[in-house]
Amino acid sequence: MCAASTPKGERRRLALVDAAADLLVEGGFEAVRHRAVAARAGVPLASTTYYFASLEDLTAAAVEQCGLRELDVMHARVEEASDRECGVESTVELIVDMLIGVFEENPAGRDQLVNRYERFVAFARHPEMRDVQQRLRAEMDALIIAVLRRSGREVHQDGLRRLVYVVDGAAVGALSEGDPDPKALAREMLLQVIDLVAPPITV
Repeated sequence: MCAASTPKGERRRLALVDAAADLLVEGGFEAVRHRAVAARAGVPLASTTYYFASLEDLTAAAVEQCGLRELDVMHARVEEASDRECGVESTVELIVDMLIGVFEENPAGRDQLVNRYERFVAFARHPEMRDVQQRLRAEMDALIIAVLRRSGREVHQDGLRRLVYVVDGAAVGALSEGDPDPKALAREMLLQVIDLVAPPITV
């Protein structure tokens, strides 16, 4: 049995991943370095190369950890909203809350939202992270589909992609212009197109 598969080894590896994820959120990709991660995790520097084949491998694990944390918050938001009215405005509010609002309660939420979109761009620059992106995207898609179907809406993959792109595009545009409330713009844009990308089911 290798050390990484022992309980102690797994705890140390998880500590490194958590530390790298924290650094990624706080300072972007440039902040994830072997020495900084080891110091944040409180482990010897050599641990980073013992448990991860490369810095890219460690960074990919950090990206996935960030995504999983965000998904946990999204799941919680959906569960909290399970008894709400399923009208168009409440549905749009919940979807935008899932995709953007996961950051708004944090004092550093705006920086973290910017960091999230920086991670998206990184997937284009780093093909080795695309498996991570696809796993996270699949879980997020399933959650959005569940919300839409619960609201009596029909959704297909192409419509789902457009829905997410509308929200993300509005948020990025608002952030780039210094808009203090990117969520408001995303909500307004999604309200305009939701009946096109996820029409109500007719009987």
